[in-house]
Amino acid sequence: MDKPKLFQFAYFKDYQLSIDFLAGLTPLEQWDFHGVKKKKKAILKNYLEYTYQRLVEEDKISFTSDNKHACFNTGLVTKQLEDIYALFSENAVQGEGVSRYFFIAFVKKSDSQLLRLFSRNMPEKADFFQHPEDLIFNPNCDIIPDIDHIITDNIDRFPSYIQSMGEDGIRRQLVGAIDEVKKKVRTNYKIAVPQYYRNKIQLLLPLCLTPGSPNPDLALVIYKVDEQTYCARTCLTIQMAYTNARLIVRPQSDWLKP
Repeated sequence: MDKPKLFQFAYFKDYQLSIDFLAGLTPLEQWDFHGVKKKKKAILKNYLEYTYQRLVEEDKISFTSDNKHACFNTGLVTKQLEDIYALFSENAVQGEGVSRYFFIAFVKKSDSQLLRLFSRNMPEKADFFQHPEDLIFNPNCDIIPDIDHIITDNIDRFPSYIQSMGEDGIRRQLVGAIDEVKKKVRTNYKIAVPQYYRNKIQLLLPLCLTPGSPNPDLALVIYKVDEQTYCARTCLTIQMAYTNARLIVRPQSDWLKP
C-alpha cells in the first residue's frame, strides 16, 4: 500500500508529537472522537493528510526559489485566528524512496522564519468547493433513496440490533428514518451538513433508527443528480461523516459531533 502523499512529500521525525503540537495550537477544536481511550488525534491526521492532497491538486504548495524550503497553509487558525502553516526544509538524506523534504514545524503566520522565507509567496488555503450554493440543501428538491443499495453495501454500518432484524425489518426501519429526516430537513435546511468526498460536495442527513433516541445512528449521504433531485445511495457511521465534513469546515450542527 502506498504511503499517503504527505509522507511521500516529507519525512516527519515524530508525526504524533507534531500532530499533538498542532492540536495545541487549535484548542477550540476536538480532534478525537468521544469515548476513544487513546488520544491519537485521528480526526486531525485525516484532515491534514487530505488537505495536503487537495493543495497538491490545486498547486498551492509554496517553495523558495532554490527549492530548499517548502510550506503549505493548513487551513487551521489559532485561538487568536492567526493562520497556521506547515514548514519544511530539504531533506539532508536523499535517495530512492526517501522523501525530498523534512518537516520542521507547524508555525503561525507571524513566525520569523516563515516570514523570512515566504513573506512574498505565502500559500493559500485549500478550496473544497467552487459553488457555495452546493453547501446548502434545497428544500424544493426531491430525495430519492436507493434502499436496496444502502442496505446491501452498508449493512455492517448499521447498529447490531438492527442487523439482527432481517432484511424486511431493516428495510422498514430505514424507510421510516429516511421519511422522517425528509420532513425535518424541509423545515430546517441547516440539518444538512456538507461533506467533501472524491472531489465532490455531498450533503449529510441524520438517520435516527433507534426509537426514542435523540442521537442519529448513521448519516445518509445525498447528492444532486439534477436541479430538482437528490439521490441517496449510501450511509456512513457518524465518525466517518464527521471526518469527511471536517475537511470543509468544523461542523456546527447539533447532530454531527465528534
